[in-house]
Amino acid sequence: MRAHQHCASALSAQEDHAIGMSRGGRTSKIHLAVDAAGNPIEVIVTAGNIHDVTVAPELLDNINLAETELVNADKGYDSDRLREQIEQSGAKANIPYKSNREEKNKDMDWYLYKIRHLVENAFCRLKHFRAIASRYDKLKRNFHSTVLLGCIVMWLPL
Repeated sequence: MRAHQHCASALSAQEDHAIGMSRGGRTSKIHLAVDAAGNPIEVIVTAGNIHDVTVAPELLDNINLAETELVNADKGYDSDRLREQIEQSGAKANIPYKSNREEKNKDMDWYLYKIRHLVENAFCRLKHFRAIASRYDKLKRNFHSTVLLGCIVMWLPL
């Protein structure tokens, strides 16, 4: 999410802001875990320059992997350590390798990988809220609370 110019005023972005410089400017990332129906079950907000794979272990620790059969993730989460963490919990890691790896995707189930669109659909529904799409909040806790409110609204029809 690109941060609005009024919330990204200080050049030295502090840890409590979760705004980092990336190619798109001052941005934030929302790391989202969804259930089989596409409903959000865990959310973590980080600065835009933080790599996905560094946040993934924390995201997986916050959800119950004992009841999970499959973990789908995109190439940004390609890590042997993350795969081991998922498989130790009894779930199957369905994460494609990056193109620069020598190993090929021999164990990849591309049919099951297609259900990853549930995560993308959840992001699309979250971006319907202008405060989330534009990131008006300067502090991380405020923006994280706004994202959680959006997730609650997504759960309301159930």
